[in-house]
Order: sequence, then C-alpha cells, then structure tokens
Amino acid sequence: MAVGPQHTLADPIPTISLDLPVAGRAVTVVGATVRATAAADALVAAGAAVTVVCPNPPARLHGLAERGLLSLRRRTFADSDLDGAALILAHTGDADADAAIASAARRRDVFCVVDRPRPPAAGAGRVILVGGGPGDPGLLTIAGRDAIACADVVVTDRLAPVAVLAELAPHALIVDAAKFPGGRRMEQHDINAHLIRHARAGRTVVRLKGGDGFVFGRGGEEIDECVRAGIAVDVIPGVSSAIAAPASAGIPVTHRGLTQGFTVVSGHVPPGHPDSAVNYAALARANTTIVLMMAVANLDAIARALMAGGLSATTPAAVIADGSLTSQRDVRGTLGTIATAARRANVGPPATTVIGAVAGFIPGHAAPQRTAELHVG
Repeated sequence: MAVGPQHTLADPIPTISLDLPVAGRAVTVVGATVRATAAADALVAAGAAVTVVCPNPPARLHGLAERGLLSLRRRTFADSDLDGAALILAHTGDADADAAIASAARRRDVFCVVDRPRPPAAGAGRVILVGGGPGDPGLLTIAGRDAIACADVVVTDRLAPVAVLAELAPHALIVDAAKFPGGRRMEQHDINAHLIRHARAGRTVVRLKGGDGFVFGRGGEEIDECVRAGIAVDVIPGVSSAIAAPASAGIPVTHRGLTQGFTVVSGHVPPGHPDSAVNYAALARANTTIVLMMAVANLDAIARALMAGGLSATTPAAVIADGSLTSQRDVRGTLGTIATAARRANVGPPATTVIGAVAGFIPGHAAPQRTAELHVG
C-alpha cells in the first residue's frame, strides 16, 4: 500500500511517500469517512488483514465485511484496537478524536497515519468528470489517475475505485455522493451544487464515478449544469462496466459467428413501470447480445418480458457480480433460470447481466451455436 505525504496532528512536518509492505499484516482503520473507506479498500487490495472500527459503518464497508474481506468493530475506538496492529489509520473526520488515537498509538509504539486536507489551490476552478472503470483500481485510466492526483475536491460515487484516493489524493476534500438502492442517497441537484460551489471557490473538482460517467452515470446532466453555471469542464472517459464485467468473466459481448452487436439497457425499473422506456418485445428480436445494468432486483420480471417477446427460455445467460474485483462471482444459466440462480447465489448489486449466445461461451471449448434463440411460430 502506498502512503503519500502525511501530516500528523502532533507533528506538522510532512513525511515522504512510502510503499508499505502490508500484505498479511494487521492494519486497523478507525472511522467511517470516505477517507476511511478508501484506505480500507486499498489495504484489502494490498492483502492486509484489515479491521475497521466505527459505530455506523457505511454500506461499502458493511459489504466488504459480509464478504469476509475485512473485520468490523461497530463501536468507537478503544486502546485494545491497537493490540497486534502493525499500522493504524485515524480517519474519523474529527480532529480531536484523531489526535487521541495518534497519542494512544505513540504510547504503544504503533505507526499511525492521520489526515489533514490540504488548502485549495488559488486561481480559477474547474470540474473534471472522471470515469473510474469497473472497480479494479488498475483499470482506472492514466488520465484519470493524473486528474485525481491534482484534485482539491473529489466527489465520489460508491461504485468508484475509492481505494485510489488514499494513494493519489491523501489531502483532498472527499465528498461522498453515494446513492444506495432503497437507502441513503445524495440527490443529483445536491451533487451538481457541490461541483459548482467548489469550482467557483477556485478549486479543482474531480467527479469520480464507477464505469464511464456517460453510460447510466448522469455525466451529461452534470456537464450541462456546470457549463450553464460558467464552469470549465473536462471529461475523462472510463472503462464501462457493461463491457468490462463480462470480459472479466471471459464473456465477449460480441463474437464472430454468434452476434454482431450488443445492446446495453438499464434494468433499474421493471417492464411495465411508468418510468420504463424499454421495448422488451423489440429487444427480444434484435439478435444482439443484451447487457443489463442495475437489473438484479428486476431480473425475473425482465426475463419474463423477454420470453414473452419471443426470446427462448434456453438462451444462455450470466450474471457477473463485483466484476473485475477480487470478490467477483459469476453465475451462469439460461434466460429461464438465471433469475432463480442469481437469487440462490445471493447475488446483489453491483452486477451485470448478459443474455445471448455469448453468455454460453467458455474459452477453450467449442463455441455455442446461435440457433433456436427465438420461439418459432
């Protein structure tokens, strides 16, 4: 894990950047801030044995704990949290609390990292819309990494590769703009207001999203609002999860002899819902690979609509959860069985669904035939 220049509350002199060998070592992160989440993500990716201490963990940390990738202690910090720790990160967002943690760590001779946001740069502000890719920090583009490294403010989504923030933006102000299905969310007008307010204050603002911000990411809305407000905007595209998640499972969305195209559809509302603009009957007969985003909750209803539109129940299908991450899981089946298979596997978002002959493609085996995918008669 890389640790950038840091300021501790006890010692205001910045230190040098270090690559710490944390693999297999016990590291404790204290706090539920976006900075704490980013640090925990980076530590998990680096192979550390991570413990997070916070009374109310955000959904991201709760999800990592449920998958066994870290341990959660749902309470405030205690000196016993230093037991066995090789490193502790104090990221509570409360300067006094962080100072107390740092003091306790010094008494126990445990190395402690404490953040301090850097002051914003002077001059005209701007907004950079950065597509963060499907989740694996290594799939963030070089241009995206460079933008984050120069950011004064990062407004981030829950599916963005937040692990990179600990390394690339250790002193930037982090704004959590996450939207959780059925739970806490920052509304789009509030996100737009954050971007504009910080840019008008002369700051470089990075809007960090998962995947590509212009593929179901509301990037068009954000660039429109910023331009209307007179804010300079740059766009750095990202690797879309619609393509990357299937690729991570060895599924090409196009394959010679199987399909000549693919269609990407949002499944966040079910067929027949007033907000659904998808013609599933036409989609069923389009002869292209169907890629569904945000469709886990409505997969059963979508599958029924496609079958009613003429697509055979035996059409291969697959669901890829946590595409590109170490926690990735793949569930395969057919159009008629995939919703039940995903439910039995306890698959939850983020997940990408692929429907079509390519979902039956397995590298090293004979390619499936693109036949009998439509009902006859």
